Amino acid sequence: MSVPCKFERSLLSHEEYETIRLTHHPAIYDVEAGELEAMRPRLRKMHDKERTLSRQKRREGRGKAEARGASFPGTAEHASQRKQVFAAALKRVNKELRRLHNLAARTAHVEAARKALALHRAANFTTYPAAGANANDGMVPKASTRRKKIIAGAKIGRASQATKVAQAVREVYEPGLTTFV
Repeated sequence: MSVPCKFERSLLSHEEYETIRLTHHPAIYDVEAGELEAMRPRLRKMHDKERTLSRQKRREGRGKAEARGASFPGTAEHASQRKQVFAAALKRVNKELRRLHNLAARTAHVEAARKALALHRAANFTTYPAAGANANDGMVPKASTRRKKIIAGAKIGRASQATKVAQAVREVYEPGLTTFV
C-alpha cells in the first residue's frame, strides 16, 4: 500500500523527511550509488526503531508491558504507519540499487561480447609474418594462408552414418546380401 507524500510529511520530522524525500521518483535518479548504499543502513535503523516502538505500544495497550520512558507520543498505529513509510523507502532504495547493478552488469556483458566478436573475427584471418633481418636463415616452415574452418559436431560422423543407412536400405530391398559376424 503506497502512502501519499503529504501524509509522509505529516508523520515524519524534517530530518527524517529529507532522507525519505530522496528515495522518491525523480530525486532517486540523481542520488549516487554510494549515497544509496549509505542510506540503506540509516533507513533500516529507523525502520527497526519504529518496529520496536510499535511492538511496545501494542504490548502496553494489551496490558502486558509497562510504559517505556517518560512519555511516548502517539499510538501503536502511529508507529506502525511510520514503520511502513521507512519500509517503503527501503524498498525503493533496494530496487534502485538493483537496477543500477543490473545496468552495470548489462554494460559489462555487452562490452565483453563485442570484444569476443572482435577476437573471433580477427582469428579467421592469418597475418603474414614480417620479413627476417637477413637472408639465408635456412629452411623455415611457411604458415598456411587458408582460413581456419570449424566443423560442426553434427557433421563429424555423417559419412559412417550414411554408410549404415545405405546398408540398411539394401538389406530391406535385397535380403541375404550382407552377413554379420
